[in-house]
Amino acid sequence: MLSYNDSEAATELAERARKLMDEVVIPKERELKGGMAVSDSTIRELQEAARDYGVYAPQIAEEHGGMGYDFRDVLPTFEQAGRSTLGAPAMRVDAPDEGNMHLLELHGTELQKEQYLEPLVEGKMASGFSMTEPMQGGGSDPKMLQTTAEKDGDEWVINGHKWWTSKGIQADVLLVFARTDQEAHPYAGCSVFLVPKDADGVEIVRDIPHVGSDVHGVGHAEVKYDDVRVPEEHLLGEEGEGFAHVQERLGPARLTHCMRFSGMAERSLEVAKAYTLEREAFGTRLADKQVPRHEIADQHIRLAAARSLIRQAADAVDAGDDARVEVSMAKVFTANVTQEAIDTALQFCGGNGIGKDLPIGDFYESVRQFRIVDGADEVHRRTVAREAFADVDESELDPVVRFGE
Repeated sequence: MLSYNDSEAATELAERARKLMDEVVIPKERELKGGMAVSDSTIRELQEAARDYGVYAPQIAEEHGGMGYDFRDVLPTFEQAGRSTLGAPAMRVDAPDEGNMHLLELHGTELQKEQYLEPLVEGKMASGFSMTEPMQGGGSDPKMLQTTAEKDGDEWVINGHKWWTSKGIQADVLLVFARTDQEAHPYAGCSVFLVPKDADGVEIVRDIPHVGSDVHGVGHAEVKYDDVRVPEEHLLGEEGEGFAHVQERLGPARLTHCMRFSGMAERSLEVAKAYTLEREAFGTRLADKQVPRHEIADQHIRLAAARSLIRQAADAVDAGDDARVEVSMAKVFTANVTQEAIDTALQFCGGNGIGKDLPIGDFYESVRQFRIVDGADEVHRRTVAREAFADVDESELDPVVRFGE
């Protein structure tokens, strides 16, 4: 097995996570009927098991209730968590809370950490990430953001319309992205606010039905903010630095998403291999036929390449680099690789693949989102292309390759 240059600490943590998944989480998953909603009590039970196995909130500092592992060292554990839809909430590495906790840990005041970060880590609170807006912006082109936050005395007044607010229905607190300086370029005029969901003027319009709705309640809500007032101390980080802060959240979050989805792909291939070893057709087992063997081999090769790209991007993040190109490369490649791997596994499992008694059906619905959420493929390709063409001097091109010459 490839080591990917993971540290000893990373390898040991991931091994404990794999044991938790194999001995507790996946057996619990198998007890549930396909498509059945998972109760809060089940999640709490799994979280207690994660604490017992020494894999609960490994990415958060010990002083705030986590285990204090470096970002790079925790990545293989995110992959283990992805092997079941129950894994990430069990280990408290689930989106959007994981990214929101990271942002609070980086930029929260001591009071904000006490009020929001530590209850989030403990699992006593849920959070939503409220950035994207219907039609106007905050999605592929966040410069078009329309939501505003204006200072009035010692309060901020927020007005706007959001959708795809992750965990909006379940959240106790919403991290809201808004323009605080209407005259400035959005990159220098946006901020992030902590908004309690029960604040006056917050309207949770609906949970948006979508492909891959999560069976344990991580939906995406449409939310309206109508003259919502929050104290000035609910500003998260520096005023006007919202874009910079959100990028610090989104870069690592995209990589942790990559690892969770690679875990889904790995588990799907595990199921498909077990199925093809048992299923006979036309006189032999499916696993003895060349096409399934070669296709599964190809998926393993591509997953190995994806893991390497993710780790290279994570190394750059750990070194303090912006790493936007590295993250974009990893995100696009992994989203497409995992989609193809899960699709291949589903195809080989036939009717059982589309049934919900196996996890592949849920994985298949979830993975299609990944080419859109956290930046669509096209947006990340734009980032890579901009870098690829940045150093091209057309005057120095060989005439043989110039059109018309």
